[in-house]
Order: sequence, then C-alpha cells, then structure tokens
Amino acid sequence: MTPASPPFTSPYSLRVKICGTTSLHDALLSAGAGADAVGLIFASISRRRVAAEVAREISLAVGPAVGRVGVFMDQGLDEVLRTAEASRLSAVQIHGEVSSLYLSTLACYYPVLRVLRPAELAGQSTSPGGDQTPTIQPRGLADHTLMLDAPNPGSGQPLDWESLRASFPAGAWLAGGLGPENVARAIQVLRPGGVDAVSGLENSPGVKNPGRVRDFVREARKAALLAFPESYPQ
Repeated sequence: MTPASPPFTSPYSLRVKICGTTSLHDALLSAGAGADAVGLIFASISRRRVAAEVAREISLAVGPAVGRVGVFMDQGLDEVLRTAEASRLSAVQIHGEVSSLYLSTLACYYPVLRVLRPAELAGQSTSPGGDQTPTIQPRGLADHTLMLDAPNPGSGQPLDWESLRASFPAGAWLAGGLGPENVARAIQVLRPGGVDAVSGLENSPGVKNPGRVRDFVREARKAALLAFPESYPQ
C-alpha cells in the first residue's frame, strides 16, 4: 500500500488545529471558529485524554470538512489503528520513541503527524542519563509530516523560534506554547505548514475558552495572509 495523503486538506497554506478537545461542545466551537482540525488525545498520561466513544461522537458531528487528529504516545501499532477506526479519525499524531517501520506502516492507513523536540532537529537527543543518542532526521520524509513541539507538551512554554529559524524544516507544523498573543510572530518567523494549540486556549485542562479559540484562529489566518499571500485569493 502507498502512504496516505497529507493530514487534511485546507484552502489555505497554513492549517490550524485545536488540540486537547474533550467534548462535543468544544469540537463544534473550534469548527465554528474556522479551525481546520481538532485534536483528540488518547495518550494515557494526558489530563485531556478522551474515550473512543466520545471521539467518535465528535468525529460524526463535525463531519469530513474538519480533520480529526488522534494523539498517541508510546502506544502499539494495533492499539493506534483500532482506536483510530473506532473513533473515525482522519489522521494520527505520534509522540514518543517509534521506529521508521512503525511510521511507514501507520502511514499506509492514515496521514501521520510525527512530533519532534527541538534537540531532535539536529539529529540527536539527550537521554535522561545525559548520553547523546541518534534520532531520525527531519528532512526528506515522504510518509509523514513533521511537527515541532516543546520538550514538555502542554506546558504552555513557547519555543525560541528565532533560534530554530535555520533548522526548521519546510512545511513542518509548530506547537508548544502558542496562543492568540504570539501565534502571528511564530508564523512570521518560521512559516510553518500548520499551528497547533492546547493549554493557551483553555479555562482549565480539557475545557476551551471560546474567546481565545476564536482569537487564535483569527490571528493565525491574519498572519498567514502576510506569510503566504500566494495562497489567498486576490
């Protein structure tokens, strides 16, 4: 089988994803605000973990025009595929240590967002013991799309975008501490293929702030108009 298509379609060069969605109410809020996708977290360690039954309800309600991205961490291939099918996902987002075979196999079934940390962009990461260990190279990977996230996802701490300007892969997505106040600057510096926000759009873990969701989508679209003018009608 050939790899699946990109994570989801959009009329814009920049995709906007609202992650950590835990309720139908918040999913419809994000869709109504103009987001391209919602993120549904299945990682066991997350405070925003959602049941497959709830995710399925969300997927059916928002319809095919809105991407439904399942977020997984250190979970087996069978579990990811079963959950994705039960939840009616349109794409998957993978955190943690996985093999290239894992990713290529998964990409035969779903578009894949592969999450990296800043240290991994240089081709190496630091283990808890301080050793430098090889990791995957970010460029030239045809079977998945890269996403750069903070070392501690969900912490609300933004990355140092200026320091990443030279190493940020073209077309990669950006997460980590994004909100309405800073997403425009992040887009201006790195020109990512997509932006993804969680904690910066919440009243509490798993509960979205409607105003901040709408402001985030609006600010991202405004910044994209300047960063990618060729993708907008004249």
